[in-house]
Amino acid sequence: MAISSEDVQRVRDASDIVDVFSDRVPLRQRGRDFWCCCPFHEEKTPSCKIDPSTQLFYCFGCHKGGDVFKFVQELDGIDFPDAVRRLADRAHIELQETSTRGPSQSERARLKDVCQSSLEFFHMQLMRGKGAEANAARMYLSGRGFGGEVPKRWQLGFAPGRGTLVAHLRAAGFSQKDMVDANVAVMRNGRLVDRFFNRVMFPIFDEAGDCIAFGGRVIGDGEPKYLNSQETPLFHKSRVLYGLDKAKSSITASGVAIVVEGYTDVIACHEAGVGNVVATLGTALTRQHIRAISRHASKRIVYLFDGDAAGQRAADRALEFIGDSMTESAGRRRVDLVACTLPDNLDPADFIALHGADALREAVDAAVPLISYGIDRRIAACDIETPEGRAAAAESALSVLAPIKDSLLAKDYAVQIAGKLRLREDDVLQRLASMAAPRPQRESAGGDGTPEPAAPEPTAVPTRLTETETSRRRFEENVLGVCGKNPAIALRHADALASVNWHVRLHADVASTMLDLLSGNPSATPADLVSATTNAHPASARLFASVSDAGHDPEASMTYALEELALGDLEDAIETYRGQLQNDSGLTPEEQDMLFQTVAALQKDLAARRALHAKQVVL
Repeated sequence: MAISSEDVQRVRDASDIVDVFSDRVPLRQRGRDFWCCCPFHEEKTPSCKIDPSTQLFYCFGCHKGGDVFKFVQELDGIDFPDAVRRLADRAHIELQETSTRGPSQSERARLKDVCQSSLEFFHMQLMRGKGAEANAARMYLSGRGFGGEVPKRWQLGFAPGRGTLVAHLRAAGFSQKDMVDANVAVMRNGRLVDRFFNRVMFPIFDEAGDCIAFGGRVIGDGEPKYLNSQETPLFHKSRVLYGLDKAKSSITASGVAIVVEGYTDVIACHEAGVGNVVATLGTALTRQHIRAISRHASKRIVYLFDGDAAGQRAADRALEFIGDSMTESAGRRRVDLVACTLPDNLDPADFIALHGADALREAVDAAVPLISYGIDRRIAACDIETPEGRAAAAESALSVLAPIKDSLLAKDYAVQIAGKLRLREDDVLQRLASMAAPRPQRESAGGDGTPEPAAPEPTAVPTRLTETETSRRRFEENVLGVCGKNPAIALRHADALASVNWHVRLHADVASTMLDLLSGNPSATPADLVSATTNAHPASARLFASVSDAGHDPEASMTYALEELALGDLEDAIETYRGQLQNDSGLTPEEQDMLFQTVAALQKDLAARRALHAKQVVL
């Protein structure tokens, strides 16, 4: 699905970031900027800055930042095209999407209308339907503790089948193609029939709260027991989580997300007061699911497994998530994925019914890191009372660590394995080192076969900077911040910007991107400049957000900071030549003399520029 750059720009122009923020979060104005408590993590003092001039936001607490599209992406857990569509809806802009890979905006809206009309039909049948089958559906829900207002809160329903939904939707003006594309009806023997028959219906919502699919639980005997919508242009099982629309605020507030395996588990947990629970939809947890949850869960994700055989198979599949994102090298991107199994083969709904919500919270609090969980499961499956059993247990447990074998974390766990199995630590560590790391199973970012872009390599940063280097980096940030807010000033100083020896790779990349854009579009606005730059380099949002317009002349600030950088570059050059004089014994006398004269000339130039710079500061 392609959205033209012209349409993206139209939506951007119509979506003032302050207005979009104020739709979701209370704002407080300070000078020209606006501030709020960050919607992405818990805080009592506002640390999220929204800059109307650059149309950017940045949180100084959790370091999230970007433009208006990035804000909607992060808050709603959606990708860029969907963020554009959502803001287009808000601004009443019709997008002209052209592609054979997906529906247009109007087609997506049509399919959502089909799902919503189907939801209303199913709900009416549950609440008012006559006959033994409707009564059985109500009895089933009541028996699970889902009577009273629960069906209304979760918009549960009943599907009678026998063509009743097709007739209802036809009367509402929907076409055969609409129904088939939304997967609420199918063609069978040349006839259009209801997809769901004699089932309790669980509508599935996206994060915005729009119905996009259904799950149906058969009443009485029948197979399959649960029947989900198939993949549609709206619904991708590997990306959607049941209950996330209701759970995301609780997840954000607590920082913790609990992942279970069924609709009824989610409903039972929420109704018992445990509101940070979501479920997968007929599929194992995927990396796309984890990415969606991680946007809200700042502390950890708890994978809560049923005690039955199916739950344990899911536990084994979950070990595939062990990777670099769990190690110390991930930094702020680290995913804290923990796991636990409920006792007595119980699922969460039954566990709450027997033991209550507090007992479930205690079980969740006792969850252990997924790596530890997997290791313990592998060891428990072997007879460690025999040498053969201990060797097999070590091999199986170490295979859990193979994807991260070079990390400190893996080596620490390997030492623990050696202790549990009464083996020599050196032997276990050597075996870990010799294991072949499995090839990562990369998933597409959008579920459409498009490869996910590789994460950029982190820039190496010393753990402790000298005062001089700290000052240098601050001046680099000031220069780029002024450029972002004042494209005309950036153009006037383009030659100086191009000659700076940037000490931070991100700063060099940002400067290059801005100069390239300005060379092709000298009339670019601040919003154009920072949007293009932050899209190319997301971490650059902090540079633009951290520069204040209050109390300074941007031209003077730019001139001063650029001169500081130029003086610093002169000092670096002098040190380089001095090093060559001191350490390179292969220089000829003529070369040594030339370098000596060069150093002397540079020192004289530096002294003169320092003196002039000091006078300018005093003035």
